[in-house]
Amino acid sequence: MNDSVAVDAKRILLRYGAPIGVLDSVAEEDRIRFARLIARTSLPERESRLRKLLEEGGYLEK
Repeated sequence: MNDSVAVDAKRILLRYGAPIGVLDSVAEEDRIRFARLIARTSLPERESRLRKLLEEGGYLEK
């Protein structure tokens, strides 16, 4: 995967509330997948959707 895609994915996830400490433990493939899903989510729901994705992926506790 192109490095710029991974960097953009990380920026998107940070923008919508992913904690830096948690995001560092998220696999690059998951970051990209999560960012693509978030981009397709309506703006008001992005933060809660990201939190749910992180929880489902085992990266964040409820």
